[in-house]
Amino acid sequence: MQILIIQTAFIGDVVLATSVAEKMHKHFPNSRIDFLVKEGHAELFDNHPFIRTVFTFNKRKKVRSFIEVVRSIRSVNYDVVINLHRFLSSGLMTVLSGADQTIGFSSNPLSLLFSERYPHHFNGQHEVERNLSLLENIVAEGIERPRLYINHVEEAIQSKYSRGPYITISPGSIWETKKTPLDKWLALIQNTEMKVYLLGSANDRDLCEELTANCREADVANLAGQLSMLQSAALMKHATMNYTNDSAPLHFASAVNASVTAVFCSTVPTFGFGPLSDVSFIAETNEKLPCRPCGIHGRMSCPEGHFNCGKSIDLLSLNNQKA
Repeated sequence: MQILIIQTAFIGDVVLATSVAEKMHKHFPNSRIDFLVKEGHAELFDNHPFIRTVFTFNKRKKVRSFIEVVRSIRSVNYDVVINLHRFLSSGLMTVLSGADQTIGFSSNPLSLLFSERYPHHFNGQHEVERNLSLLENIVAEGIERPRLYINHVEEAIQSKYSRGPYITISPGSIWETKKTPLDKWLALIQNTEMKVYLLGSANDRDLCEELTANCREADVANLAGQLSMLQSAALMKHATMNYTNDSAPLHFASAVNASVTAVFCSTVPTFGFGPLSDVSFIAETNEKLPCRPCGIHGRMSCPEGHFNCGKSIDLLSLNNQKA
């Protein structure tokens, strides 16, 4: 069997999509399993033991890249295409794939042309469970965790930093209303005696530098933009605790079973993107705010202008609920 999994959304969505690959490989260990992701996300599959090919879709050169991707996937003659993305471009790729069995969510604009389609609801079900629901006619029920594979290279990079207990903080997010206010992170840093590593992409460098500049007496190192995604996951794997927003690093932690405290500001865990690690906590406001949540993905600014969902979180109270 030749299987293609499509998830061209954000990095965290791709990490959670790996649970589908794990499930399919468990039941069909001799099958070819490939992935189609957004350009820049393929490195998540470095070292992967059974993902054979990772196709990338360049959304900045959308038409040209679309044609190239469709040509590539049609050349494989897939038996099954599983589309976890709910937008037109991925739906069209699924339809044009030539696969005998095309599966996706009914919210995809082209789902009527899929051979199988299933509902997608934000009803408290975890995204991993929603994704795996697409397989109900293929494999037996049961949850498989998402997984990233770390090799000796990433472990060696990690060991360079782990000369004692440490925590990591990943303060960034694409969405402003998902970012925990800096003063909350500053208070957390100032109340720990452990080494603190700040993680994120190159886009988070300035944000982390601002944190570092305000914590001169603390042992803080800004690694934003210096580590690959898998190197960051390796560092998180061995941390005493990892603090993240509702963003990709949270799912890195889940995929390597790292201890994590996930902070939810404008979004809520019932959307289905909470932590899956054995040791995991959720931090969110205790206030009953009528404006929260203000959107599934967060926003670029608080619609009410006060951002109380972030400002009222107390990371130091340690009354975070067990996930």
